[in-house]
Amino acid sequence: MLEVKGLNVKRGILQVLWDVSLRVRDGEIVALIGSNGSGKTTLMNTIIGFLKPFSGSIIFNGKEIAGLPPYEIVRLGLSLVPEDRKLFTNCTVYENLILGAYGVKTGKTREMLKMIYDLFPILRERRKQIAGTLSGGEQRMLTIARSLMSNPRLLMFDEPSQGLSPKISLEVFKAIRRLRDEYGISILLSEQNVYHALKLADYAFVLETGRVTLEGSSSELLNNKYIKEALLGA
Repeated sequence: MLEVKGLNVKRGILQVLWDVSLRVRDGEIVALIGSNGSGKTTLMNTIIGFLKPFSGSIIFNGKEIAGLPPYEIVRLGLSLVPEDRKLFTNCTVYENLILGAYGVKTGKTREMLKMIYDLFPILRERRKQIAGTLSGGEQRMLTIARSLMSNPRLLMFDEPSQGLSPKISLEVFKAIRRLRDEYGISILLSEQNVYHALKLADYAFVLETGRVTLEGSSSELLNNKYIKEALLGA
């Protein structure tokens, strides 16, 4: 579904991604793991079109999308749940959701709202509440829900558990699994909580200083000596 090949990205004169390649198959959860500053957010921002690579290829459903503007990429069925939420904090929960459905047919919007309220019942209760007054966990749920309103076939998550309590983090991880298992949405998950990311994912790529240094099935990486020592602290 998604294939990144030999991606090289600069910020100004500084190169931050070096020959990065990864793939996400249809119906798969793929984890992208690595420490802060490893390039995970830069990679996701490049895939969604906020940044343009100076070389390499990004193919989504057989179409080259490198260099396309974000709104075109979203319309193709690829969406991003950003790390820093970027909610419209002076709008209600419902208004944020409807803004996320810009360009989606009305019938599909109703269908997506039904799915979101099933995933996150608290958002139905809070639908008339101003988004800026929600708790941190509720804001994270709304950020995920707003991205879902575009009806994506593949959804990318950038550090979904960051700043959340362990209990809320587990709820978010359960929702991500349901998106794949019940709704058929493929997932690319960037996450610092390496253990939970690998338990959730089918396959994983390790990113270090802008380079993919390791890849494999999640079970293989959970038992990998380097992963245990460097990223799990065992």
